[in-house]
Amino acid sequence: MANLTVATPPEKRPWYKPSLTTQILIGLVLGGVLGYVSPGWGNKVFFLRDIFLNMIKSIIAPLVFSTLVIGIAGGGDLKKVGRMGVKALLYFEIVTTIALFIGLAIVNLTQPGKGVSLVANSSEVANLAQNHPKTLVETIVHIFPASVVDSMVRGDVLQIVAFSVLFAMAVSAMREKGKPVLEFCDSLSQVMFKFTGYVMMFAPIGVGAAMAHTVGTKGLGVLWNLFKLIGSLYLALFIFVVVVLGAVALIARIPIRKFLKAVREPFVIAFATTSSESALPKAMEVMERLGVPPRIVGFVMPTGYSFNLDGTTLYLAMASVFVAQAAEATTGQHMGFGRQVVMMLTLIVTSKGVAAVPRAALVILLATLATFNLPIEGVAVIFGIDELMDMGRTSVNVLGNCMATAIIARWEGEFDDERAKIFGTPAERSLDLKEGEPAFAAAAAEGD
Repeated sequence: MANLTVATPPEKRPWYKPSLTTQILIGLVLGGVLGYVSPGWGNKVFFLRDIFLNMIKSIIAPLVFSTLVIGIAGGGDLKKVGRMGVKALLYFEIVTTIALFIGLAIVNLTQPGKGVSLVANSSEVANLAQNHPKTLVETIVHIFPASVVDSMVRGDVLQIVAFSVLFAMAVSAMREKGKPVLEFCDSLSQVMFKFTGYVMMFAPIGVGAAMAHTVGTKGLGVLWNLFKLIGSLYLALFIFVVVVLGAVALIARIPIRKFLKAVREPFVIAFATTSSESALPKAMEVMERLGVPPRIVGFVMPTGYSFNLDGTTLYLAMASVFVAQAAEATTGQHMGFGRQVVMMLTLIVTSKGVAAVPRAALVILLATLATFNLPIEGVAVIFGIDELMDMGRTSVNVLGNCMATAIIARWEGEFDDERAKIFGTPAERSLDLKEGEPAFAAAAAEGD
């Protein structure tokens, strides 16, 4: 008869020792209040947000590198890597295409661009025009770094992944001689997860400073300016998360409650900082704790940062049609559904060049408008409220990538349901200590 692990109920947390998620939410609210009451101070504390993001960025390269090397070289089956890559890219393409067409449906239903005047700040458009989205060929060439040190300095996740996969294959091929390297990477990954725990202690201050700056700079009035577009985007994001990701989770038998509990912290961090990178280390940690093997987390999640931007692709669909609707009053040209579909097909390709482009989504939008002869002044109109929309699309990007790791793990038959059942309980801490994973045990003790 199999031994069953009975999860004991978690100890009640004292009110004066809130969980990290609660601390982050408190920081979010206090930051917003500070930015509203004293906009000057809201701008002064912005440097705290930069400190937090810099510390997070310092984690990404060693964490992704060590996790991927352990997962691929430690597993010993390189065929699994290729199969997993094909499955991941197929899943990415299907889900992001669905996101595009949800955005298209909502923007045509709500018509947020009707009656909006396209008055632009030409300098903002000019600054964006200096960049350009990468073509498909440029994106493929960009994947392979000339210098991995330079890639790590710039935090180019896709190039780090490419180098790590090839490096892991070489380590695996060396067998016994590669074991010291594998042991080093194993120790490095544990240290980086522990380091992530230390950095996360600063998260409430960092996200609070980010919110204070947003409210202090934009003011609450920006919430009402072009409110219809903002509301339409969040409605579309909500539908995508609940209907699409919810259906995918049910089909793949992902434990939804445990999944939501796991992703709440990286989701809130991404929302407050408008940075997917800031949530990456924590997201990788919690997905491993949820039962996704390290090799799948280490490969799928960083790759998804370039190919699985669900929130960003949905936003691009809505923003491009929004500009077309706003331009109709002055140009008299109506963009029919057929032309909109052609635009969506174009975005399916061009949105894959989002990685490593400053103000990526707006740059892609600018290129799309120029391609379809729409006024680029629309980008400057959106520019003023972009940060508010960026919060939603970035957090959904993180949520979608976390879901992708769980889906691919289930697809590969490697999702650990037993570990998922005990996520965030004392039983998880006991299991981690038994398996020699003190970093995860500490995270389980303090993060939930």
